[in-house]
Amino acid sequence: MTEFHRLIDIVRQLRHPVTGCPWDIKQTHSSIRPYLLEETYELLEAIDAENDSELMKELGDVLLQVALHSQIASDREAFTIDDVAKSISDKLVRRHPHVFGDIEARTAEEVMKNWEKIKLGEESSKSASAKKSLFDGIPGAMPALARAFRISEKAAHVGFDWKSFAAVEAKIEEELAELEVEINSSAVRASTKPLSESEIPAELRQRLEHEFGDVLFSLVQYGRWLGLSPEDCLRKTCDRFISRFQEMESNATTALKDMSEDQLETLWEAAKSNLAK
Repeated sequence: MTEFHRLIDIVRQLRHPVTGCPWDIKQTHSSIRPYLLEETYELLEAIDAENDSELMKELGDVLLQVALHSQIASDREAFTIDDVAKSISDKLVRRHPHVFGDIEARTAEEVMKNWEKIKLGEESSKSASAKKSLFDGIPGAMPALARAFRISEKAAHVGFDWKSFAAVEAKIEEELAELEVEINSSAVRASTKPLSESEIPAELRQRLEHEFGDVLFSLVQYGRWLGLSPEDCLRKTCDRFISRFQEMESNATTALKDMSEDQLETLWEAAKSNLAK
């Protein structure tokens, strides 16, 4: 018995209606949904840490979620783990005709273009009457930065993209200018503190959300042109900010809230210097 089949057998025993674990027996796809998300984020942390031992463990935790969902489906006679494996295997062969067929694709870019074309063909064949979109496979529940990246990436695969870095940069400047117009048309700029939702009229908030969203979307596309994942970049920036702020907290001789702006800035610069060593 392979270790994979041992795992499947263990999960099957845990879900046995008579001799299984009471907790595992009562679980549903919905009830364990949060764990899949949590384990995925922990896997990402292991990848960022470049820790092979943790990466192996976290991959196992994600694999457990796949096994659990598959067993829950099997218990209600929907599908099995073998069906899951067959489905993804068939898809990989189908979408890699340059490896398993006679189609040529010499670059990663050509592979992705072929992938999207094949995927669109698969979707259209499912239902001739239903109109399919290029974006149908992008989950609405994805983090917004990652979703924006995938949207722009898919659009680019069918030729809807800029032709140069200069054009992308010009778009960012254009969107920033439009946001600036909305800010200047209101009392927002005069504020000396971050505004709460109740302090901004609903109509103005809607316009600001629109323009600020456009700025973010343009920056995401700029990241794509730079070969960067905006989601990864922002996550690493958040981690860096937390590390520096915690360094400030450790070095502070009094509560941060009681310090002057200059004192806080001095602490911040010291934290940056210390952590850079």
